Order: sequence, then C-alpha cells, then structure tokens
Amino acid sequence: MTASAHQPPLPRLRTPICDLLGITHPIVLGGMASGTAAELVAAVSNAGGLGTLGVSGRSPAEIREQTAQIRARTSAPFGLNVLLFYQEAATLDTALALRPAVMAFAWPTADQSLADVFARAHDAGARVMHMVSRVQDAVRAAEAGADIIVAQGTEGGGHVGVMGTMAFVPQVVSAVAPKPVLAAGGIADGRGLAAALALGAAGALLGTRFLATPEAPLHPNFKQAIIASDGHDTDLTEIPDLISGRVWPGAFARTWRNAIVREWAGREWEVRQRRPHLAAEVAAARTAGDADRTPLLFGQDAGLIEALEPAGEVVTGIVREAHTVITERLAKLAEFPSR
Repeated sequence: MTASAHQPPLPRLRTPICDLLGITHPIVLGGMASGTAAELVAAVSNAGGLGTLGVSGRSPAEIREQTAQIRARTSAPFGLNVLLFYQEAATLDTALALRPAVMAFAWPTADQSLADVFARAHDAGARVMHMVSRVQDAVRAAEAGADIIVAQGTEGGGHVGVMGTMAFVPQVVSAVAPKPVLAAGGIADGRGLAAALALGAAGALLGTRFLATPEAPLHPNFKQAIIASDGHDTDLTEIPDLISGRVWPGAFARTWRNAIVREWAGREWEVRQRRPHLAAEVAAARTAGDADRTPLLFGQDAGLIEALEPAGEVVTGIVREAHTVITERLAKLAEFPSR
C-alpha cells in the first residue's frame, strides 16, 4: 500500500472564486514572468488551483509556445498575466487570441484605460483578475469591470506597495463588495489561507511559495536561497529596477538582502550612472546561478518555507492545513455562554 493510501480524502474549501473560475481550491499561482513556466502553471491547475503564466517580457512566439505546453499538460483552467505598464500591443493581442480562462493584470499607469483592456478580455471569453496595492486602485479596477480583485500586501515578494496584508485585505473586501477578493502577500501555508478567508477574502494568491518547487524555472541556487531565508532578510528597494532600467509605477521591489543589494544600497544615484555595466554583470550572474550577485525577489513568507516541494503537494498541503485550522483549531474557540 502506498503512503498516499493512508491520507484521508482531500477536503474542500469552496468559495465564490472556485465557482467563478471553475477550480477546486481557492489557491492561485501568481503570474510571475521570470518565475512561471508551463510545467509549474499546469501543476498548480492540475492540483485544483489556478495556474497563471506571466507573459510580459516574452515574445509572441514564446507566449504561444508556453500556452500550448500548458494545454498539453492540463485541461484545467489557467490564466495569463500581463503587466499593463510594460505590455506591448503584441503581448496583449497574443494573450487574448489564446483565449485563456483568466486574464490577470497588474500595475497600470495612471492614464491607462482599464475599462478598455478589461472589455477586450471579456470579449475574448476570459474572466478578469486585477492586482492592486491601494484601496483606491481596487475601486478603480472594480468600476472598470474586473471580476476579481487581488489585494497584495507589502510582505509579498517582487513588486509591492507599502501596506501590510492584514490591514489591507479587509479594506479592499469592504471597498469592492460584492466582488470577490484574493489575498496576496506573505501567504505560504494553510494558516495563511485560513487567515485570508477570515479577513473576508475568497482565496489566496501565492508567489514565493511556488518558487520553491521543482517545477519553478529558477536556478537551484536561487531556490535554496528562499529555503534558507528567515524572512527578515528582505528589503523594499528600487535597486533591481534601476539595474534593469524598468520603472514600475508606484511599486517597490521586495528583494533578498544579498551582496549586490548591500553593496549599492544608499548609492542608487551611482546605480543609475553605471546601469549598463551592472545589467551585464547581473545577467552573467543569473546565468551562472550566483545568488549573491543576482537580485532575487521573494517575500517575507520565505521564513515559512522549509523545503522544496512539488507544486501539487504545495496546493494539497495548504488545503489540508487550512481546513484543519478552520474546522478544528478555530471551531474549538467558538463557544456560546451557558444559560
């Protein structure tokens, strides 16, 4: 008898997100452009969550190839994620033509028309998911027609705002009701999912936790840096963006405080001056798997990640733990006074 035969049946946490997206579990893979690829996206979707492929920065040919690979690996719903400030017309056109179940968007400029973009996505048969880091941005997206709002707290890895998840999520839930909200930022296990549901969210979007999986397209050294991190060793900084020469509107990058970040912190003016040289240095370091000389964007929830686990097991493990927290730990705390 296999070890899996001893496992009890996998419980379900059914929320409006599950019905809206046609998924089993209210868990979504963040659409990280450099951190997602077909294998990871399909693994999350096959496990009952929603896998999402980041497409910004990829050529139309690569977007089509990756999407074909996803469809070869799964028949479950998946999404394509577009960074609005960074997308070229061909990127959005290609993504919409592929007709994914979900089009995910984030980080628009102030003058972009969300309503026009969302209408195009709806016309392509996709649900629209939009990530925000401020309440006013959540309202803007809801009024423009987004089906789902992702409220991302500053604990998350990559590009984030400055408000913590615990305070931010319920504000967004109240501001855009009855639209469903996904919580993001600092969530890596079932306790985080249970907390997100308690805050009024209909599920959780995770990034860093899925980077520490065999399916993630990162160098093994970068994955080990996440596992070794205690979560205290990240900073909000502009250094990665200054090196890349790409400015994200209204965002900081939560980045591991490694050698290259320590070296240039407080000397951002010189990073701007030496950008071509530093960009070449980082490109070489990334290829070589040099974790100390490559800006690594991951969240404070790295402190909750202790091992490399397959993405499907991450999904099922989160569901089991969240179900236990809700039905056992929290249920025992709820008492009615005796009469």
